[in-house]
Amino acid sequence: MGVIDRVLGSPGAVSALGQAAQGVAEVFVPSATRRMELSAEAQMSALRQLGEEYQHPALSGFDRVINGLNRLPRPFLAFGTLGLFVYAMVDPVGFAARMVGLNAVPEPLWWLLGAIVAFYFGARETHYFRSRPVMAPLAPGAAATEENAALDDWRAGGLGA
Repeated sequence: MGVIDRVLGSPGAVSALGQAAQGVAEVFVPSATRRMELSAEAQMSALRQLGEEYQHPALSGFDRVINGLNRLPRPFLAFGTLGLFVYAMVDPVGFAARMVGLNAVPEPLWWLLGAIVAFYFGARETHYFRSRPVMAPLAPGAAATEENAALDDWRAGGLGA
């Protein structure tokens, strides 16, 4: 070690030479550690941005009214259908006249009504399906640790053997 110190001058020079060699090497082969640090920073930045996008601001009065209106079609359809049964019992002649009028509606218009209702409820179901909480998967072997007397009997040959 003494010869190297004398040739290079001092321990600081050895350190500087090592850093210079590392810098030259990183020109040809990028530092894997630095690449991982940059990747982690980019991921954290993306997660931060995503979190900011999905923070719910306080709802205005208009938003609350629209949310309330969005909740009305299902109760209207359900209670309206029950109301038709009541109307048929209270005024059978008037109900029959209304049903004859409905019979005059062309079939493509019924298809259009069906598509509108299907897309409305399908969109709502899709929204709730996508925003449901995701359960963490069980650890391997977690289900096997539960006690199950029938399974233990079967393993022991007590059932059907």
